[in-house]
Amino acid sequence: MTLSPTLPAILLFLHLLAATFWVGGMATMHFAVRPAAAAMLEPPQRLPFMAAALSRFFMGVSVAIVVALATGVALVGLMGGFARVHWSVHGMFTLGLLMTALFLHIRFAPFGRLQRAVAAAQWPVAAAQLASIRKLVAINLTLGVLVFALAIVGRAL
Repeated sequence: MTLSPTLPAILLFLHLLAATFWVGGMATMHFAVRPAAAAMLEPPQRLPFMAAALSRFFMGVSVAIVVALATGVALVGLMGGFARVHWSVHGMFTLGLLMTALFLHIRFAPFGRLQRAVAAAQWPVAAAQLASIRKLVAINLTLGVLVFALAIVGRAL
């Protein structure tokens, strides 16, 4: 049985779309939305705004993670399994799992504390949690850029 090139192309498209949403979204939140909110809004407005924006973004990231993992594993399967793929695919998969673990920590630890602090109008606590999220997102953004580097340059190495 010959595999049509359509399925791998669709899987790769969905995989890249999910990765781009996640990494691009982190860059947008980190370099544009948060600094603009910090420059324009006082803590009683900024912190609820950021909590709401992150809540929406995190819903999208959750979907992106499922899509990226499912399509990535499917693509590896179509290539004959992990034993038959280039080392860069192993690197991308490992970094993707690390990014997922870090996202889950952000989502369920400092983000949960941010939401509770915002609900209680505890602005210093909320600000500290948002600062923690910012630092962790910077790490995840760096990992995401490394994944893209592996995807593009890794095959040449």
